[in-house]
Amino acid sequence: MTVNPGQIPHQAEALPEDRFLDREESWLRFNQRVLELAEDPSLPLLERVRFLSIFASNLDEFFMVRVAGLARRMATGLAVQSASGRQPREVLERTGEVAHELTERHAACFRDEIRPALGHEGVDLLRWDELAETEQERMRRMFRDRIYPVLTPLVVDSAHPFPYISGLSLNLAVIVRDPETDATMFARVKVPPLLPRFIEASPDRFTPLEDVIAAHLGQLFVGMEVVEHHAFRVTRNQDLEIDDDISEGLLQALERELLRRRFGPVVRLEVEESISSGVLELLTSELAVDEGQIYSVVGPLDLGGLAAIADLDRPELKYPPFVPSKEALPADASIFSAIRERDVLLHHPYDSFTTTVQRLIEDAAADPRVLAIKQTLYRTSGDSPIVDALMSAAEAGKQVVVVVELKARFDERANIAWARKLETAGCHVVYGFVGLKTHCKLALIVRQDAEGQLRRYCHIGTGNYHPKTARLYEDFGLLTADPEVGEDVSALFNHLTGYSRQGSYHRLLVAPNSLRSGLVQRIEHEIDNRRAGHPARIRIKCNSLVDEVIIDALYRASRAGVPVDVWARGICALRPGVPGLSEVIRVRSVLGRFLEHSRVFAFENGGEPEVWIGSADLMHRNLDRRVEALVSVTDRAERDGMLDLLDRAMDDTTDAWALAGDGTWTRIAARPGEILQDIQTHLVKTRRWRTVDSQ
Repeated sequence: MTVNPGQIPHQAEALPEDRFLDREESWLRFNQRVLELAEDPSLPLLERVRFLSIFASNLDEFFMVRVAGLARRMATGLAVQSASGRQPREVLERTGEVAHELTERHAACFRDEIRPALGHEGVDLLRWDELAETEQERMRRMFRDRIYPVLTPLVVDSAHPFPYISGLSLNLAVIVRDPETDATMFARVKVPPLLPRFIEASPDRFTPLEDVIAAHLGQLFVGMEVVEHHAFRVTRNQDLEIDDDISEGLLQALERELLRRRFGPVVRLEVEESISSGVLELLTSELAVDEGQIYSVVGPLDLGGLAAIADLDRPELKYPPFVPSKEALPADASIFSAIRERDVLLHHPYDSFTTTVQRLIEDAAADPRVLAIKQTLYRTSGDSPIVDALMSAAEAGKQVVVVVELKARFDERANIAWARKLETAGCHVVYGFVGLKTHCKLALIVRQDAEGQLRRYCHIGTGNYHPKTARLYEDFGLLTADPEVGEDVSALFNHLTGYSRQGSYHRLLVAPNSLRSGLVQRIEHEIDNRRAGHPARIRIKCNSLVDEVIIDALYRASRAGVPVDVWARGICALRPGVPGLSEVIRVRSVLGRFLEHSRVFAFENGGEPEVWIGSADLMHRNLDRRVEALVSVTDRAERDGMLDLLDRAMDDTTDAWALAGDGTWTRIAARPGEILQDIQTHLVKTRRWRTVDSQ
């Protein structure tokens, strides 16, 4: 039974007011699952170190964006009660409680588990007093040659106001005394961000950079007595606020806002627990933070820098090496003939990005029969072969259109640079819509075949065109020469670059116009099938599930008896397993070696399953304020493989976390004598065997 795009959803049912979990706490619980991986002794040690680093970096971004945004809305009077029923002040207080708890747990994991375990493996993370004399002497030379020249101590007195402390910078608060006058003064020394976070004092023995600086403060304050010193770090609001005024160039507005971003208000002050009350009082006063914004832990601070330790060349302490399969496309035949023969579903990183998506763009750039290439770029790497290929194609005279999303969070500077570089090479660069981010992952190639026929070759993906993250992020992508998809993608690009008002598509669902309504209609269709006695089931894989309209539709499906499985990596505001509301809804989360990033939507459709993949998460920003695209997967074998994957993730024998109706996540425990299956390891092994079998 085909869904009518104009079908009116069922009459809304009365649902309980407390049916939504708080999204901010749900995100923190996601980061708690990352921390639980760091605490897991069964994982390779350096991978645990990496998860400690990821936890710290995640929490930095959470404060810079979510906490800062909420505080800003409260200050301006724009904050409203959350969907969970909490008032803004309650959300902020609860967020602080959970963040404090997790911060202390993170520091304890490093101190009590990871640091001793590293030492047992011959990798020592040492404070200054723990270094050998020969190592301290080496550090003295390094300080003189490499560190001292870039330090700028800033004293605070009647002539020198308290200095500006940039966001995420690590600093030393220093109290010095003038022995002649006995006067004491405060000084700030910024730890240089471009130097290694942990300095190698001798092979596999490291010490924090701030310890090296602290040991030599006498050279910065000659003739003064250093009374005390303490490390501290601040987090500021770093979410962009852009006025999408058509009369002003977006690129210029964004460059200005990037400069203003450095001066956002402080939302978190991190200090080592050894800090004196006098210095802490000075910092809280000058930085205008309250007690709830102070995070005091056993040092060192800024454990995001542990990423460098995780990168040490100790393969025995890491996941086994993994080489992606190159079998998705034949290496000895034209990529265009292979795609023309059949749709190709890619699954990264298990399928090589280099030999598929990157090869498609590079081959298109070099092929004289290719007339045009159109592509969206949301994020890409600093040395992107994709961008190089697009520039080569433009220089060869092909029509190249690139939709660059300048407002991709924390990649704004890089995207500005790429936009200008692409324009210089002759590409037509478009910045998308006023008020909308272009988040869809699309590539369109127009090629004239030998017989003179123009064909369109498309790639629609769930992840960015980023060769480096494609080795770490799990994503799907569809390569197809299907004329309907080509027509859809062409229409969508015309919508992005011109004034087309395309409303409906053959094999695409597009936000903000038809994606939410299209998904809701399919959920309603499953309800109709269930009531009519036909097979009905809903399976969803996403990063986040927050949108209240979608969640309510899933609640209605559950009440009608439609089984609903949700595989969510991060935030989930839906309460599963609640009697009378969501009894047949299950929610699982899988975290591991690769970052689960794909979005998949599967509907049983009376026994003829529909499967969709694409760029959209189930969040307001994705469905209302972004251009997103889902494409239907029509090949039966590919559909069946994806459905099997979704079922495997929900199986009680798979290593995963299960969400309860009260918002708690519990890692599934193995039954006696049973070993839980790691789904990512399973996919690595099956891809490897596929490669071996094909040789």
